[in-house]
Amino acid sequence: MKRQKFSRMWNCKLSHLQSKLQALLKGGVICRTLQQPNFKSSFLLTIHRYHTVSKPLNCAWQQHEDHFELQYANTVMRFDYVWLRDHCRSASCYNSKTHQRSLDTASVDLCIKPKTIRLDETTLFFTWPDGHVTRYDLDWLAKNSYEGQKQKVIQPRILWNAEIYQQAQVPSVDFQSFLESNEGLKKFLQNFLLYGIAFVENVPPTQEHTARLAERISLIRETIYGRMWHFTSDFSRGDTAYTKLALDRHTDTTYFQEPCGIQVFHCLKHEGTGGRTLLVDGFYAAEQVLQKAPEEFELLSKVPLKHEYIENVGECQNHMIGVGPVLNIYPWNKELYLIRYNNYDRAVINTVPYDVVHRWYTAHRTLTKELRRPENEFWVKLKPGKVLFIDNWRVLHGRESFTGYRQLCGCYLTRDDVLNTARLLGLQA
Repeated sequence: MKRQKFSRMWNCKLSHLQSKLQALLKGGVICRTLQQPNFKSSFLLTIHRYHTVSKPLNCAWQQHEDHFELQYANTVMRFDYVWLRDHCRSASCYNSKTHQRSLDTASVDLCIKPKTIRLDETTLFFTWPDGHVTRYDLDWLAKNSYEGQKQKVIQPRILWNAEIYQQAQVPSVDFQSFLESNEGLKKFLQNFLLYGIAFVENVPPTQEHTARLAERISLIRETIYGRMWHFTSDFSRGDTAYTKLALDRHTDTTYFQEPCGIQVFHCLKHEGTGGRTLLVDGFYAAEQVLQKAPEEFELLSKVPLKHEYIENVGECQNHMIGVGPVLNIYPWNKELYLIRYNNYDRAVINTVPYDVVHRWYTAHRTLTKELRRPENEFWVKLKPGKVLFIDNWRVLHGRESFTGYRQLCGCYLTRDDVLNTARLLGLQA
């Protein structure tokens, strides 16, 4: 009986709403509402059609007990009321000159609810119990909602193997254009962001000119190897890189809590044979793992490992430890942003329970097979005047063995500064 009574009551409400809807439509008003019986409050939005607007605004909203729900731009978004109060962009809550929050978040009542909500054109107005009014543009909410961010990537990329990269015929940038024009710099950074590697040609083969090149886009990151490193195969440091031996594909400084973001290589001189540089897109390989064995991809993104660098050579005394999974992803959209892969520097696996270790080895083997596929290997011969920039969070590098005298210089760059330069030039990064 109660169920029948409730059903009759709900049908009456629906009939009443439909009558109002028909009346509004006859009056030339565009409207839409979400019709779900479990909503505690229901608001019918009316948006008038203007002759200057080619399409009606497709928007509806519902005020729930503990959150606000908005349907706009083909997306259903949900906002906590504290979030809506905290992100207010009024002059008293946000400094538009410094782009910093003025509102003390801790002062917001965690049980806050808006007193009234209204829509005017494309702006939502929330009036709070104390009378303060917060306004939000619909596009701003769509852009900054969790649901909106789930559908977007932070940094667009082109994943590649050797054939894809070679067919793309990505041009190098001339040294003078790189230094003297924003157009040349933007072209270089666009290639770097898309592919994770980029080249600059006609650079005078000196350490000073290499440093000048690097400083055009970033601060140089000083590490245990100094500011600019300059080495030959004299084994002057406790690292295989300072030998003539081949180096398998890897990312650098996995033993830092935050691995260096960008690496710069310039071969100043080579009197001998061999020594080609190997480049592998780690994100391309990881994507293959995701497609073929998603559970293994997930394991590689969750299991924390230690990487370690112990050095005891002359005055160089270092013991560095970095911790993190092989694959690092943003949790809201699963976008891969960092691969930490270095079999040389991986420490004892003592951060993984025994019943997970074997599954991790299996997943690691799957990734390694993808990284070692010959079709994924791009080989390039570095020579004086050609400077290579590598995204160390994405692209693995290695080297074939060589003979003779080989002299390299280079440095690490701070990732934040490189991305900052790109954003200032209008690039998405």
